[in-house]
Amino acid sequence: MDKLEAMRVFIEVAECQSFVAASRTLDLSAPAVTRSVAQLEKALGLRLFNRTTRHVRLTDSGARFFEDAKRILEDVEQAVATASGSYAEPKGVLSITAPVLFGQIHIAPILTEYLQQNPAVTVRALFYDRVSNILDEGLDVAVRIGHLKDSSIYATPVGSVQRLVCASPSYLQKHGTPRHPAELRDHEIIQASTVEPPTTWQFESSTGRESVKLTPRLLCSQNGAAITAAREGFGITRLMSYQVGEELKNGSLTRILQDYESQPLPVSIVHLEGRQANAKIRAFIDLAIERLRANPYIDHA
Repeated sequence: MDKLEAMRVFIEVAECQSFVAASRTLDLSAPAVTRSVAQLEKALGLRLFNRTTRHVRLTDSGARFFEDAKRILEDVEQAVATASGSYAEPKGVLSITAPVLFGQIHIAPILTEYLQQNPAVTVRALFYDRVSNILDEGLDVAVRIGHLKDSSIYATPVGSVQRLVCASPSYLQKHGTPRHPAELRDHEIIQASTVEPPTTWQFESSTGRESVKLTPRLLCSQNGAAITAAREGFGITRLMSYQVGEELKNGSLTRILQDYESQPLPVSIVHLEGRQANAKIRAFIDLAIERLRANPYIDHA
């Protein structure tokens, strides 16, 4: 029995949760997949899966072996790639996605530095305010803000950001500073999205969560327009801390209702390949981690 090939089959069955689906992915017959897993179980002396007519699930021992087997195959693939030199030099096209303003403000400078360091690489940067499917959209790397749901991706945390409420000092001087979320109903509201009024803002405090339904006077399809309107004193808006970091620093916007802010959201760099990721991906991730962890507008506590 080829143990490495058997581990590869086992991992595919575990990820697909199906012998038939794994056989299609591996281009093997279903009996061959079943036989390979059975031989591996016999060699290990333990049961890897609980099988029913409808489901295939890892046993506790199988789950532990899954992590070990995946790491072993990654190490083997990395060793082969290193020996062949195929992953030694960054080259080709790097496709990356990030939220619009985060990409424009914080990722674009990293990309230009990366391109200067790697003349054989071309970058395709896609900045969207939506979660892109890395595999389906042919992407190499994504910068995600928020808690990750997909366990099949590799993620490196670089810090966190905060959703906050802010307004210009001139607006607050003229209209007063809200001390409680409910007081926002008496103010001009700028909504940084395309949702229709009324809209609801969620808040948290020591006493629990609170929802405030508001009717914005200005709805903006781009966050940059909402920042401009708030900076010019039209009203109060709610944005992410990284979007208004410079404005908070220079005093053109003031942060309010801090006692009612929700929990911080993690910022992660994600990709599909593990340690065997080719050089163009590894080089970008290494640089991005270093730059983002040093970024003053991302919380690193």
